[in-house]
Amino acid sequence: MPAMLFRRKSKTNNNNNKNGHKLPSRAERAKSLSDFFSMMEESKDFVSSDHKLKHMTVRISYLNPMVDPKSIRRDILPYLISCDATKLEDLVHYLPFVSITHTKDVEQIKEKLLKGFILIQKHKEDPDGLLLELTAQHGRQVTPPEVEFSVIGPKTAFVESLDTNIALIRKLLPIPNFKVKEMSVGKVTKTKVAVIYIDGIANRENVNTLTQRLKDIEYDNIIDSSFLVQMLSDNKHSPFPQLVDTERPDRVVSALIEGKVAFILDGSPFVIMGPTTIMEFFTAFDDYALVWYLASFFRLVRLGSVAFSVFATPLYVAVLTYHYQLIPQDLIGTLISSRMGVPFPPIIEALLMELTIEVLREAGVRLPTKVGQTIGIVGGIVIGTASVQANLTSNVLLILIAMAALASFTTPNYKMNNTVRLLRFPFLIAAGFFGMIGIAAVFAILVAHLLKLTSLGRPYIEPFYPLRLSDLKDAFVRLPYSQQGQRPLLQRPVDSGRVNTWRANFKYDIDE
Repeated sequence: MPAMLFRRKSKTNNNNNKNGHKLPSRAERAKSLSDFFSMMEESKDFVSSDHKLKHMTVRISYLNPMVDPKSIRRDILPYLISCDATKLEDLVHYLPFVSITHTKDVEQIKEKLLKGFILIQKHKEDPDGLLLELTAQHGRQVTPPEVEFSVIGPKTAFVESLDTNIALIRKLLPIPNFKVKEMSVGKVTKTKVAVIYIDGIANRENVNTLTQRLKDIEYDNIIDSSFLVQMLSDNKHSPFPQLVDTERPDRVVSALIEGKVAFILDGSPFVIMGPTTIMEFFTAFDDYALVWYLASFFRLVRLGSVAFSVFATPLYVAVLTYHYQLIPQDLIGTLISSRMGVPFPPIIEALLMELTIEVLREAGVRLPTKVGQTIGIVGGIVIGTASVQANLTSNVLLILIAMAALASFTTPNYKMNNTVRLLRFPFLIAAGFFGMIGIAAVFAILVAHLLKLTSLGRPYIEPFYPLRLSDLKDAFVRLPYSQQGQRPLLQRPVDSGRVNTWRANFKYDIDE
């Protein structure tokens, strides 16, 4: 009979699964504190013990890795043992903590206890308890940025602690308008995320859009901010990143002052900002630390390098395959001699070398730092030299691919760098089959895709489309700060003015 009941119960559970009903977990069935503590006591890291005071006995519970036991013995027990309290709520006056939560909410007690709070109660069945935050400090200290390194400017980067990251931003934004809204994402991980913005500058629609999208996430495992970027993007199938990430507090502050909104995920050293445009992925912090004409020149060099990285190899294949009449007469002899003995057509030759470069790049990234650098340099030299000597590729193509790979590294943003690497292959395949017409067709498809792309509902290729002349002051070139008196129109800021242009241009001369 018990076996039959067990089978029937399993069948009911299967039917619930098929019908899409959510089966309650054991944690959800633990409605009372007694059931919750019974389940938690099965875990070795859960500590719950009784302590006798002068007039009563209290029970202290916590998770051992998240709370330092030495801190409990130093900052809590001496005050409890020496106090004359007869009621639980009276302990608030004896404990040296600014924030102590007195609650009878069972769900709040369970949530806070799992997040590293200390629970003080009379006995484990009693829902009346005090919650204290005494979280142990785990993780690394604040270090210089590793991805967005700059010669000039602050040398501070975010870490994996939400509170530390907010403090780094608050230090640079000591204003009451700086707002932080916390919530949790992930049905299993319950990861804390904070939406940050400047009230009075950020458009309320942008704030509401980001907040609503975070609340609508129904995924169980949120470990890093890159998970959320994929879920919050307007077009989840686009190779272009639609939210910009940064590890620099100064860059986040600059973005917030422009009217952007951002979010910080606990456990991630990157802050995600939006709405953004495609041009922001090609700007570096050094662009704002140098004189405007130097910054503009380096930005143009960077953009030209990206264009060369995408189009150099496809143009080589298209010209050699279909449009050889475009080759200058002085260059024909060099190309013929370099390709003499190569058994593959230009498209196969180019694909083989591009894939070889990508394999070397991935091997260098996945291996330890010193070994990866050695593999990349030695492997590139050995394979390149051997390929030319074996007549598997030409010298000219090898030089072009090496220069294209080098030019792709000028992209400051890692995610956009990956997009640039990927874009070469559609252009290369189209050039091998259709020549210049194929390159033009893929380029037209790319432009059409960018025209439709948005970031938090804002146009992705602004200020080019729609054309906004005021935002062009910080696009291809960066004009002086005195000429950037308005915040970007893309953000639709509440307060659009940032500089008094007349006062910035006016100079006071001293009469001698």
